[in-house]
Amino acid sequence: MVFVIKKPDLVRLSDATLGAFARVPPSETLDHLLRYLSTWSGSDKLFMVIQYGAKVLVPILQFKARLQHRAGMRGKPTSDVAASLKKFASLVSDARALWGMWGILPIVQWLISLERSPPPTRRLLTIERTQGWAMLAFYPLDHLYYLITHDLMSPTLSLPFANSISKRPPGIQQLRLDSAKISRWSTRFWAVYVILQLIHLREDRALLLRRQKALKKARGLEHANMKKQWEGWYNELAVNLAYFPLTIHWSLDKGLFKNNIWVDLLGLAAALASFRGGWKATALPASSSLPLEPVEEIAGIASSEKPEEVQDSYSA
Repeated sequence: MVFVIKKPDLVRLSDATLGAFARVPPSETLDHLLRYLSTWSGSDKLFMVIQYGAKVLVPILQFKARLQHRAGMRGKPTSDVAASLKKFASLVSDARALWGMWGILPIVQWLISLERSPPPTRRLLTIERTQGWAMLAFYPLDHLYYLITHDLMSPTLSLPFANSISKRPPGIQQLRLDSAKISRWSTRFWAVYVILQLIHLREDRALLLRRQKALKKARGLEHANMKKQWEGWYNELAVNLAYFPLTIHWSLDKGLFKNNIWVDLLGLAAALASFRGGWKATALPASSSLPLEPVEEIAGIASSEKPEEVQDSYSA
């Protein structure tokens, strides 16, 4: 017996299978997510959340495995999932560091626009100028550290010195770069940015209070904009309060925290706050006025944590 499928049946079959997405309604959340992740800063913030989320889960899973082993519910006191998550977090960290190689370009763009559209006060202009120059020092050092620690660049440089300057025998002199010192100095410049950002936020708060007093009886759009600006201020404060102890930790020879879990928790807090701020800033075109100053994209610089080798050396 031969079954013949008529053309209308083929059309309905095609619509039911190949056209299955016709039954899926358009999603504003998906549009928002794609709009946010299409930016370098948005993608970096998402990977930062994933990276630190995995890092925080590792000791929890390891502790759970030890408890199960003591109770006779597990053959070994280690967790294979925790080991996999640790490797995955390390891969994400490397990917973020590599992906941020051109992070200095938004800083240059910001400094150019800063001179053409300065902030409302001279004090804020000085703060932002200093922040920009600190980041211009941070990025080359951070990239240099990454290249050396990943064996992409030799830590020894050959430099010719004139005999009148050098008392050593004539020839090629060797200059050895200390990756640990390079990392610490790069983080110190980052710490300068974070400290200045906290001062910046104090100035912003005074401006917001003055504006709020002027618009005390305002309603509608002005009231909504003021509320969004306060939300952005508190979010930016949370980000930098989480970054501040991290920059101090990575700037010191022996670090600030003995247990690396505090680094991971602070990193996760900064990542979640950064992602939330960026998500709200890209919610609607009108919300692009949320950030008080052009600091949202620059927050991405602070997203690139010190690579794994530095954390291991601090916790050893």
